[in-house]
Amino acid sequence: MTPKPAAAAVRATVYGYPRQGENRELKKAVEGYWKGRVDAGALRETAAELRRSNWRQLTEAGLHEVPTGDFSYYDHVLDTSVMVGAVPDRHRAAVETDALDGYFAMARGTQDVAPLEMTKWFDTNYHYLVPELGPDTVFTADSRKQVAELKEALALGHAARPVLVGPVTYLLLAKPAQGAAPDFEPLTLLDRLLPVYAEVLADLRAAGAAWVQLDEPALVQDRTPAELDAVARAYRRLGGATDRPKLLVASYFGRLGDALGVLAKAPVEGLALDFTDSGAANLDDLAGVGGLPGKRLVAGVVNGRNVWINDYQKSLGTLGTLLGLADRVDVAASCSLLHVPIDAAAEREIDPQIARWLAFARQKTAEIAVLARGLAQGTDAVAAELAANRADLASRAGSALTRDPAVRARAAAITDADGRRSQPYPVRTVAQRAQLGLPLLPTTTIGSFPQTGELRVARADLRAGRIDAAGYEERIKDEIREVLSFQEKTGIDVLVHGEPERNDMVQYFAEQLTGYLATEHGWVQSYGTRYVRPPVLAGDISRPEPMTVRWTTYAQAQTSKPVKGMLTGPVTMLAWSFVRDDQPLGDTARQVALALRDEVNDLEAAGTSVIQVDEPALRETLPLRTAEHAAYLAWATESFRLTTSGVRPDTQIHTHMCYAEFGDIVRAIDDLDADVISLEAARSHMQVADELAEHGYPREAGPGVWDIHSPRVPSAGEAAALLRKGLEAIPAERLWVNPDCGLKTRGWPETRASLENLVAAAREVRAELASGRP
Repeated sequence: MTPKPAAAAVRATVYGYPRQGENRELKKAVEGYWKGRVDAGALRETAAELRRSNWRQLTEAGLHEVPTGDFSYYDHVLDTSVMVGAVPDRHRAAVETDALDGYFAMARGTQDVAPLEMTKWFDTNYHYLVPELGPDTVFTADSRKQVAELKEALALGHAARPVLVGPVTYLLLAKPAQGAAPDFEPLTLLDRLLPVYAEVLADLRAAGAAWVQLDEPALVQDRTPAELDAVARAYRRLGGATDRPKLLVASYFGRLGDALGVLAKAPVEGLALDFTDSGAANLDDLAGVGGLPGKRLVAGVVNGRNVWINDYQKSLGTLGTLLGLADRVDVAASCSLLHVPIDAAAEREIDPQIARWLAFARQKTAEIAVLARGLAQGTDAVAAELAANRADLASRAGSALTRDPAVRARAAAITDADGRRSQPYPVRTVAQRAQLGLPLLPTTTIGSFPQTGELRVARADLRAGRIDAAGYEERIKDEIREVLSFQEKTGIDVLVHGEPERNDMVQYFAEQLTGYLATEHGWVQSYGTRYVRPPVLAGDISRPEPMTVRWTTYAQAQTSKPVKGMLTGPVTMLAWSFVRDDQPLGDTARQVALALRDEVNDLEAAGTSVIQVDEPALRETLPLRTAEHAAYLAWATESFRLTTSGVRPDTQIHTHMCYAEFGDIVRAIDDLDADVISLEAARSHMQVADELAEHGYPREAGPGVWDIHSPRVPSAGEAAALLRKGLEAIPAERLWVNPDCGLKTRGWPETRASLENLVAAAREVRAELASGRP
């Protein structure tokens, strides 16, 4: 459909933009501040310059309205907790002494005080800091950050729209504070929170805000009638305030469903909705509620979560239909561009043919501007852009790079037997215990050890040609021997080689598989100052040659203790990549699983008796609507079993997951049929152990006793206390002792001390069990 020119002026905008800077300037400044090399003033100036640069880029790209308040030193949900005064009691003194240091203490913890819990932001790989709320929580407004950033943008001449996490989503993301009843529902605090939001909105209006965006992505999940009533109550209260800017309620990551009718009736001036494939049903639903007469509709037609170019003709057709359903239609990405890299033009090593198919944040803002111009002025105004877009889409659809007949034939030949171990777990565990001879409460780590500055220098020297491959490999061997020696001296039972050769747990494999593209500058924030470079999955997947066998067997030759082979599982290989959108995800997962199956079988043939296939993204990728869970979990668990089921009964298969709501997928965890699973548990106080016990999980598990995403070193007593709590739910003969996650981001001093304490805790609890003490 070719839209007629819009009657009203069409605005182009985005909900948020990457924070880190083109060269990760924010990461370097924040970490420099933590280490004392950068003072607070320099950190704030770096942040201000990044904001100025982002707004300038957006305006120059043709956007008419820029977001403010989306910038964060660490996490936007943590910023919201500060804005509403929801600071846990254990951090209050630090925040009152120094707001910036107290902020980072909430995010990372200190040696004496634990940080806030961290988990995934809906079905993305972004991690947020979970608000801790209880019946005694007192909210107080602190709008300084939001007001200051708005004033910055206005002073530079930008039309600016502050962006806040909406009150309902904020409460639905929260958990009961320590000491609150486990069944306490933070949403019961809504009436206490709304006056604080109203105060912040009034402050923003006084500072010059014409519009404020309130993000409510939790509304694309299944919501109860009581929760929908809370939405209606919240926006009657905020919309009914007299001293406020216009309100734009934004939701994304899918279909609003019943919440759309509630918001359509609310006294707010605009809605922002997802109209990409994930939210396509919003178009029909919007027509079903009679549209949005008298309201502004911001249409998210450019995918903010993936990197493929937009289909202009399709998007303009959607926008043309929407013109009849709202008073005014503006154009945006489907969600914040936080989830994509900054600039595809920086990727010089990608095949030019494929580069035509890619759009990162800068390219997406250009797409939004083109679509806004086409909607406002008609398709003749963007005829050249439409023609180029059609050619690029045709290039991808017809490219031989995307299809491999041999891979497709192998995937089509998969049988049910390929996804099942040859023996059930009770038989396997007897064979594995005889093979491994491990003690009660065996100790291990998750896989990676600290990636030191020397390792990064060696990797950079190899890329730059300052050392040859032989010199680099000697450096890797030295590191492996050092890691193994430390583990043996510490008394760890199942060792790892530390992964010094790996740049990232997904990228390392993507670089060795056909069908994947690795980026050079495609950094995306995962949490805090942790950035990853998700590879791009462009074609069919196969494994030309072994990827990990050489280094695993080298490590095993240095020790008589078992050394785990370490792989990243098929679901995580998809979840932490930019996946192809031209075939079902399940089909792609089976291709990856077959490639990894070859690697697992080769590891076993080389003498590896313990093989870990990590799936930390299994919960993360769970669809946001319950009705879609079963179909997803069917192919997700099948792909894991396809990867791991070709080994002998005495080969022990491990998996690992971290920072997710495991209770939602505990049945699927069982369906993986792994022999051992290690899970994040330290920040969530062993909650997962109870969830496994409630389900009757029959295999071995290692709920973590060391929160590795904090620099603090847990004492042996603290780790032992967590172990004892774990033993209340999991029998000693099935309980492992391990950290929450890999140690790549930690330094060696804290790693040594923490692992020594972890082993001491295991020995202490073993002794208690041997003596019959509780």
